[in-house]
Order: sequence, then C-alpha cells, then structure tokens
Amino acid sequence: MYTTETQIRIHYALTDQMGVVYHGHYAQFYEIGRGDAIRQLGYSYKDIEAMGIFMPVVDIHSRFLRPAKYDDLITVKTTLRELPVHHKIVFHSEIYHQDGSLLNTGDVTLYFMEAKQMKRCEMPVELKVKLAPYFPSTI
Repeated sequence: MYTTETQIRIHYALTDQMGVVYHGHYAQFYEIGRGDAIRQLGYSYKDIEAMGIFMPVVDIHSRFLRPAKYDDLITVKTTLRELPVHHKIVFHSEIYHQDGSLLNTGDVTLYFMEAKQMKRCEMPVELKVKLAPYFPSTI
C-alpha cells in the first residue's frame, strides 16, 4: 500500500455563506493529494503527459462526514490500496481536520490513456517500478 499526506490551509474563497467548505472543492483536494502522491514518486502529471499518457478521471465518489471551515488546516491522506495491473488506477482519499477528526472520504478512478489515440493503456513501466516496493505481495 502506498500512502502520502498533504496539508492544505482552508482560505476564505473555498467557503460558502455558512462558512464551511463548499462540497465541490473536495474534488480539488483529492487532486492536490494525487498530484503530491505522484510527485513523491519522483514524477509529475506533466512528466506522465510527456510520456504520451493522459490520466482522465472516470469515476468519483465522496462521503461527507463533518465540515471543514475557514482557516482550518486539513490533511489529505492519499492511498493506493492496490498496484494497478491494467489501465485503471484508484486513489482513496481521507481528509482530516487538524484535531484528527475524519471529515471526508473519497475514491477517484482514473484511466491511463495513450494520448494520441485516446485509448486505454497500461500504467507506464517507470511508475510501476516506483510503486512495486510498496506492494511486495504482488511482485
């Protein structure tokens, strides 16, 4: 299992009239966590695109447990529970308040797509090599 954590300070523009984070922003929090998870492997989305691969979101699920509010410090915990074996990768996210309480959970599914033909393809070998040590039972 591969897990990373990213902290985000909630700024005023992310909140609604009730002073809580608007629900639509959670997809951005998941994206920030995913980007940091990939970056901690030594790559960026830009690097993956340079390999000729796009990673579109094809499915997203979110569960709201408690609200985040203006000036809260949240932690986005991003986890790959399984090593991708084909064209699909699923990122699980948990968002925690600075006091440790769980605010939100979400799952985002992306496909690896060959950019020129826009056809599904397998995860780039370079990424699989970086992720493999986190999944010793699949080697």
